[in-house]
Amino acid sequence: MSGHDLSRWDERYAQDGFVFGKEASEFLKRQGARLLPGQDALAVADGEGRNGVWLAEQGLHVTSVEGSQAAQVKARQLAAERQVNLNLVHADLLTWDWPVASFDVVVAIFIQFAKPVQRQIIFERMVKALRPGGLLLLHGYGLRQLEFRTGGPSEADQLYTLELMQDSFLGLEILELCEYEAEVSEGHGHLGRSALIDLVVRRP
Repeated sequence: MSGHDLSRWDERYAQDGFVFGKEASEFLKRQGARLLPGQDALAVADGEGRNGVWLAEQGLHVTSVEGSQAAQVKARQLAAERQVNLNLVHADLLTWDWPVASFDVVVAIFIQFAKPVQRQIIFERMVKALRPGGLLLLHGYGLRQLEFRTGGPSEADQLYTLELMQDSFLGLEILELCEYEAEVSEGHGHLGRSALIDLVVRRP
């Protein structure tokens, strides 16, 4: 992301209230049985902290990385409200010195702000951040989201397909990969019928 893009996100997150609500993604909640207290988790582009805070509530040690300072003000507020600790890292994902083999779980929820070349870089760094046996939990909008327009990017090349997920994570064990439609209610940023894709993979 460029500095201009980060400024745009700062403007969005500076508005009153939590843009995407305070509750974790339903996808992430469904993955709770895969998580263990004491694990080290990385929440990628964690925004206002709703997913990182939920992970911390499950007993994980959470690093929440985000490029918007305005979002992290709210993440800090939410963590204090829920009485959990987050290790907040302010960084551009494309220039951040990503930790390597440092996390048991990497969570990426609706991180569809990057063009394909940038997205592939981020995907590769997420995988490298996992320890052997670590899990990557990825959730986002599928291509049919262009029909719903209830959140997410308006550019087709920033949306997910099953083929993209398979091709992007070759060599990893796919534990779950599915495409479906559901009603989403996450603040006013994600609201209404949506086309979604879930991916859970394990690093060998």
